[in-house]
Amino acid sequence: MSSEPQAAGPLSGLLVIDLTRVLAGPYATMVLADLGARVIKVEAPGVGDDARQFPPFLAAGDSGYFASINCGKESIALNLKASADLAILEALLARADVLVENFRPGTMEKLGLSYEVLKERFPRLIYAAASGFGHTGPESSRPAYDLVVQAMGGLMSMTGQPDNPPTRVGTSIGDIAAGMFTVIGIQAALIDRQRTGLGQKVDVAMLDCQLAILESAIARYQVTGQNPTPLGSRHPAITPFQAFRCADRAIVIAAGNDNLWAACRDALGLQSLSADPRYASVDSRNSNQPALAEAIETRLLTAPADHWLALLAAAGVPSGPINGVAEAIAQPQVQARNMLVETETPGGAPLKIAGNPVKLSGHADPASRRPAPRLDADRAKILAELGSADKMKSLAELDTLAD
Repeated sequence: MSSEPQAAGPLSGLLVIDLTRVLAGPYATMVLADLGARVIKVEAPGVGDDARQFPPFLAAGDSGYFASINCGKESIALNLKASADLAILEALLARADVLVENFRPGTMEKLGLSYEVLKERFPRLIYAAASGFGHTGPESSRPAYDLVVQAMGGLMSMTGQPDNPPTRVGTSIGDIAAGMFTVIGIQAALIDRQRTGLGQKVDVAMLDCQLAILESAIARYQVTGQNPTPLGSRHPAITPFQAFRCADRAIVIAAGNDNLWAACRDALGLQSLSADPRYASVDSRNSNQPALAEAIETRLLTAPADHWLALLAAAGVPSGPINGVAEAIAQPQVQARNMLVETETPGGAPLKIAGNPVKLSGHADPASRRPAPRLDADRAKILAELGSADKMKSLAELDTLAD
């Protein structure tokens, strides 16, 4: 048996019908596409996914935002309120493994496409829904964007510098977390289908996902009764574990246990602190964080960042520079891991985007991605595959006349 990686991804052969738009849903289906699934993106005629209108724009007005999270997909424009287009969607669902949607709850019901209806017609179909608040509960029908769930989920209350206004995390973590958990749910449902032969509904709420990634914050509140507050770059339970200024710029140091603290202390030439009982344990260091941070930063300010980073690296202490995006993507480690790959916008403009962070020994990790599709670009091919292109065209013409 050959040990060479296969060309196709592990989800090769899986057909995903993608009714999503903007970010949470498209991010999930992009991950599925990166892993080899065939993703057919169903968009509204004329305008398509809202994200097609989001900046930054490249050649011919193409959205770099849209292109970066929809590469490798196919597009067909369908008006789901028109019977002919609805028939096309249903024909696709008859062949599909997964349906992904991120409408506000109730929208699919109005279209006659609720999970209850679809599971009777397509019992093997996995129906994945990503929404702001989920399909149950008193807030289910509320609209949401990333900012709303970051605020309602407690994240903004802990982010930023002390005594400053609440701060949004600098990436759309509300959407991204929901997209990742949607993929996890889909993959779990696929495994379950191997046992049962049946699909099921995957219901993912952005608000739920924000709570799920609060890490120790909920536990800290439960134990202390106090709301966690912003700490800047600090870790709430470990010291030193934050950003520090050097003579020219800031770096981060993360000494997460006693051995790392000892290595950090000695690398920085702070051996005099070894006898100080305030810094003898994880808990005592954290209780005396201001004094310890001041001692470390006073030392770091005497030399440039690269000097200290070299000493810390030699001592095995986790540390690093605080990079901008330009510096982050230029790192040799990022290049070596194929984490900046080439693609194109729908109009053909070259674009580099984040690669797939999931590296699998049995499958290749290509250095490029197929472009995001033009709106409705794959209609002819998709209808031909359904074997009823002429019938579908006739139905569409009848619908047009009826309108």
